[in-house]
Amino acid sequence: MSVLKIEVKFKEGFKGELIANNGTALIGETEGTLAPYDMLLASLASCLYATFLAVMNKKRITSDGSDVIVTGEKRKEIPSTLTWVNVVIEIKNASNEKGVLKASEMAAKYCSIYQTLSKIAKMNLEVKFV
Repeated sequence: MSVLKIEVKFKEGFKGELIANNGTALIGETEGTLAPYDMLLASLASCLYATFLAVMNKKRITSDGSDVIVTGEKRKEIPSTLTWVNVVIEIKNASNEKGVLKASEMAAKYCSIYQTLSKIAKMNLEVKFV
């Protein structure tokens, strides 16, 4: 089991600073800050991509990098959980396109944040070769 810890220091209402072992981020609703769902979608993107890269490395598939774009829609009812989430991985110059598609399927299966969100939202994962 792995124990994780972050700290968020709030000042003046909803203005805060997230402090983690490897970095910090400003939290809020103004320019230059991250809102809660920004962080949730970023968590999904980074977890899924880290898992995707691990599978790619095991399969010895190379690329020139990727962009991950995540969109989602919140319900109007409270609690306003997500109704759907769409993840697009744009991969550049992949050495094995079939292997990349399999790696993306495995990443969705093994990414804990993807699996957690799939319990409340309709999930869609798409891979584009650019």
